[in-house]
Amino acid sequence: MAVASALLLAACVHREPIESSPDLTVLQAVSLPEPTRADLTPPDRATFVGPLDVIFVDVFNVPELTRELQVDASGRISMPLVGNIDAIGKTREELAAKIEDALRGKYLRNPQVTVNIRSSVSQVVTIDGQVTEPGLYPVTNQMTLMRALASAKGLTEYAKTDDVVILRMVNGHKVAGLYNLDAIRRGAYGDPPIYANDIITVGDSPARRMFRNLIAVSPLLTAPLIALLNR
Repeated sequence: MAVASALLLAACVHREPIESSPDLTVLQAVSLPEPTRADLTPPDRATFVGPLDVIFVDVFNVPELTRELQVDASGRISMPLVGNIDAIGKTREELAAKIEDALRGKYLRNPQVTVNIRSSVSQVVTIDGQVTEPGLYPVTNQMTLMRALASAKGLTEYAKTDDVVILRMVNGHKVAGLYNLDAIRRGAYGDPPIYANDIITVGDSPARRMFRNLIAVSPLLTAPLIALLNR
């Protein structure tokens, strides 16, 4: 027994080094490398103003015009001196520039305006199906599918992790993506970003059933399945 153990230990010590393959690059490290600053600060994603959002408009050195405003249902805000301004679909920077243009010359020589979104009801994602708390959730700049599901307190006990659909409108057309959460967890493919107005459904759904005939020839182990919905 002692001899066998010694031989086994020697085999472990002198084992052949693991080599990289086309799908996997082996790092000569004993622990995961630390993320860089760029990894911890991913690129910002544009946030757009929508109906009923609450924004804060700061006009530098003009306290009379600095105030909190709510975008009305038609997507406009109303400010003293300049009246109504269309805000819907604009970024904070675009809306600030539009307010500056309205104030420049007639009321202020060189207005400097900053706009911040205090709360947003328009930038939300719908999460439905086999999750603990279905509902509407605010979309942050770096929201992904896994983070969105975590916002809904995760999956139910018997949720189908290979049946997760993201529905999205792109140029007026419905596009759907079918994802396998286990494949994402294994690192087979990336955790997809989530945008405002996306609909995430875990488990059976009309969109999921449209993929039924495609799954047999296109398993979701190495890549998601993306399709344009024709109805």
